[in-house]
Amino acid sequence: MGQGSVLRGRFGRTRRRAGDGERRCVEGKVVTITGGARGIGARTAEALVEAGAAVAVADLDVSVLPDRLRDHPRVRAWELDVTDTAAYTRFLDAAEDTFGPLDVVINNAGIMPLGRIDDEPDEVTAKQLAINLHAVIHGSREAVRRMRPRGRGHIVNVASEAGKIGFEGAATYCATKHGVVGFSDALRAELHRSGVNVSVVMPSVVKTELATGLGESRAIRPVTPEDVAAAIVATLRAPKFDVYVPGDLVVANTLGALLPRALSDALLRATGAHRVLGGADHTARKEYEARAVGSARDAAH
Repeated sequence: MGQGSVLRGRFGRTRRRAGDGERRCVEGKVVTITGGARGIGARTAEALVEAGAAVAVADLDVSVLPDRLRDHPRVRAWELDVTDTAAYTRFLDAAEDTFGPLDVVINNAGIMPLGRIDDEPDEVTAKQLAINLHAVIHGSREAVRRMRPRGRGHIVNVASEAGKIGFEGAATYCATKHGVVGFSDALRAELHRSGVNVSVVMPSVVKTELATGLGESRAIRPVTPEDVAAAIVATLRAPKFDVYVPGDLVVANTLGALLPRALSDALLRATGAHRVLGGADHTARKEYEARAVGSARDAAH
């Protein structure tokens, strides 16, 4: 059976000690996903269950959890507001009580209200920082406290291509996603040789409710939540830090970093990429944004 010894975990799953390829096996892993009841989170949960993992889903509204997840014996769902850090910690504790020690923590919950920065209420700014960045930091910190002593684990933080490029009409959102990328990179350095992997997922526009009413550009190829889910499962099997979806984004980002700022800006404008978020149809996005930040906007008036 190789150098690592085999352990029998809860739910009868087979587990292995570090040293025999555990990081490349998804079957039997215990995974948590925030924002896991819809969109990227739900599709990732489905992909992981199909691969044999046990999945603890957290979401503000678990009533929208797909039936195939709701009724699955290796899935449990908890209602969670990720901005409540104490509740997030309790969720991780409950997941471990249910399934056993955590192997993977996926920080996926996020919101994307759009608009000019001078029109953005401070309460909306604060909510994006709390959900998109602070919750990722807190979830990662709690994961490290569990994983580092065991010498194994994988933290997956979902950012965005907006974590590499600044798009008009989404200044705070871009700031939070840049923050997730930078935080994850520093975390990776802290965990060097600890046995704990860190990955940051940077999708293009993803065809979910969050992308309702966005503009179009020939330079930006939309992807599906299933594409992102497949990329996450793939990096759990073969860990890497930068996870671009689609994969050819790595070329665009590398070239963009090498070009002079004026030229890269000109290319973004020539392809219309700068208007994908800045030119969003706010009427079409009204329902999504009301759900995502409605209370925060109300508090500002």
